This record gives sequence, C-alpha cells and structure tokens, in this order.
Amino acid sequence: MNRLIAPIVAGLLLSGAGFGSVALAQAPAQTPAAAPKPPADAMTDPAMKRAEVIAFIGLKPGDRVADIIAGRFVRALSVAVGPTGKVYAVMPAEVVKAHPEVTGMLKTVAAMPAYGNVVVSTPPIDAPALPARLDAVFIRQNYHDLHDKFMGPADVAAFNRNVYAALKPGGVYVVLDHVAAPGSGLRDTDTIHRIDPATVKAEVTAAGFKFDGESKVLANPADDHSKMVFDPAIRGKTDQFLYRFRKPK
Repeated sequence: MNRLIAPIVAGLLLSGAGFGSVALAQAPAQTPAAAPKPPADAMTDPAMKRAEVIAFIGLKPGDRVADIIAGRFVRALSVAVGPTGKVYAVMPAEVVKAHPEVTGMLKTVAAMPAYGNVVVSTPPIDAPALPARLDAVFIRQNYHDLHDKFMGPADVAAFNRNVYAALKPGGVYVVLDHVAAPGSGLRDTDTIHRIDPATVKAEVTAAGFKFDGESKVLANPADDHSKMVFDPAIRGKTDQFLYRFRKPK
C-alpha cells in the first residue's frame, strides 16, 4: 500500500504547497535560489499532455466532471470546465484513512477563487455517491488500484456500474493507466502497478459502456512493461493507455 499511497500524496502536494503563491506567501522569506520548486501537475508539466488529454475527454466550459482519486489533473479540469462547470474531486475514504492530509490538500485547492468550481468528497469506493448526469468521469493512473487490497479491494464491476449510472446519456468515462504486458490481466496491479488494457476494456464494457476510442499521446514503445512504475529508470515515462468509453444515448 505504501508504494501506492506515497505517489498519490506526492501528487496532491501540488494541490497545497504546489500552488506556490498561497503556501509561499505564508512562509519565511527565502532567496530565489532557496525557494522550493512547486511540484509538477498537469498545468505545469508538459509531459502530462494536459491539452491533449482534455481534448480527448472532450471537456468544454459548463461541463460537470468527476475526477476519481483526484490529484494532478484537478487544476486542469477546473480550468477546462470554467466557472460555470463543476469538478467533483473524489478521494476515496480508503485512501483518506491511510493519509487524512489529502482531504485538506484538495480542500485547499477548492478554497482558492481560481478553482472555486472544485467540490471535494471522500466516500467509500463502493458507494461513490457521484452526482447525476455528469458529462465525464476521469480516473488517471489509478484504475488498477481498484483491484488492490488497500482499496478493499473494491467491487470493480459495481464501481463501473455506478459510473455508468452517474453519467448522462452520451457521457464519457475516460481511463488513463500504466500498460501491463499483454495477457497479464490483473497480475501486476499490486506489484508493479500496471494493468492489461484488454482487461480494463472488458470490465468497463461489461457495465454497458461502448468503447469510443483511444489516444496514443502517452504511449511509449520503449517501455517493456516489466518495471515497477516508480522505478527511476521508467518513472514519468511509462507506456500509458488512454481509453474513452461512452454511455449510449
């Protein structure tokens, strides 16, 4: 569990101290050379392909999107849907139990005027209480964790059905995760934190979704799918799949 949670917390640090203007304003004065560098998020790290991912989801001003195990895309989603939209930042209770500080970090973001369209919730993963008629649901690099012990494990089939029920007809469910070796199924979810894309496709379509396309924007053919995603040799450069599923109209 710790190998998973630590990166989540590190990612969420961008939501507190990472939005440097607030945190640094309260800190003692420092020389420019000594000032801490804000952690990267989708707004600041070009490797995360913010524009391409947002375009693939299809978000537009006024949309309502849920970010499951919210983290490094919260600001980007907030900006994409604008002040008339909503971002439901869902941090499952199972994660909060291990690291209660993540809730405060997300709430810090939601309290900032620039991200006032962010709503934070901490429900159990098996009772996510998603708002109705969402335009999109996004889960980034954490779908595989639904199968892991620290998350319950979750009832993944029920979770996908909950997502389906929350989306409006024509709404999309977008999954971004680390690629595991073909045919590996769920073997690597709790060890090297990867999942076979074919398994994701089978699980999600079983809930009633129609597969609606994929993007190769985060693909990396040089990744042989054998390394733990936090291995310094591959971290930040893993082969990632980006799938879009649509609820039929």
